[in-house]
Amino acid sequence: MIIWVNGAFGSGKTQTSFELHRRIPNSFVYDPENIGFFIDKNIPKEIGNGDFQDYVIWREFNYTLLKYIESEYDGVIIVPMTIVNPLYFDEIIGRLRKEKMIVNHFVLWASKETIQKRLRKRGERNNSWSAKQIDRCLQGLSNDIFQQRINTENRTIENVAELIASQSRIDLLPDNRNKFRKKLDRMKTQLNHIRFFN
Repeated sequence: MIIWVNGAFGSGKTQTSFELHRRIPNSFVYDPENIGFFIDKNIPKEIGNGDFQDYVIWREFNYTLLKYIESEYDGVIIVPMTIVNPLYFDEIIGRLRKEKMIVNHFVLWASKETIQKRLRKRGERNNSWSAKQIDRCLQGLSNDIFQQRINTENRTIENVAELIASQSRIDLLPDNRNKFRKKLDRMKTQLNHIRFFN
């Protein structure tokens, strides 16, 4: 099974995905951005573009690699990735589903104001790359192809993860961490996934 966690930048995809990973035995977090970084570093600047999702090869490679992992790995694959173009969604998730693979797709939804607040909380300014993408993401994710939506406005990361697990019919391990441990785990996840954009 693949669980794809979608949403605007700052919606909580990475934290939710690693919360799921902590509580689902035999699970793996797959990051499609790594393919994008690889492509950006390994093509001439003259044929580069501003968004690696626009490369056909990015979509093809992620589809192929996810298909391979799903066929070989006896566990749950968790994919935190913003994808707002319906065509790109179909080229990866749609193709996987056509191959009879189970892909449970979730959009973490919140208002623009809430997302801006979350981005500021993690140290980003209002003119950061992620903040500039909010309108584009919310508009794109309003398309009916992007189901199921989870309103995260007044939900904790744990609660969102539990909802995703419940809708995916997965039993989570109990969460016996105290408040300090939860905060520490979130800080580690955030530090490990800091992205620098030009």
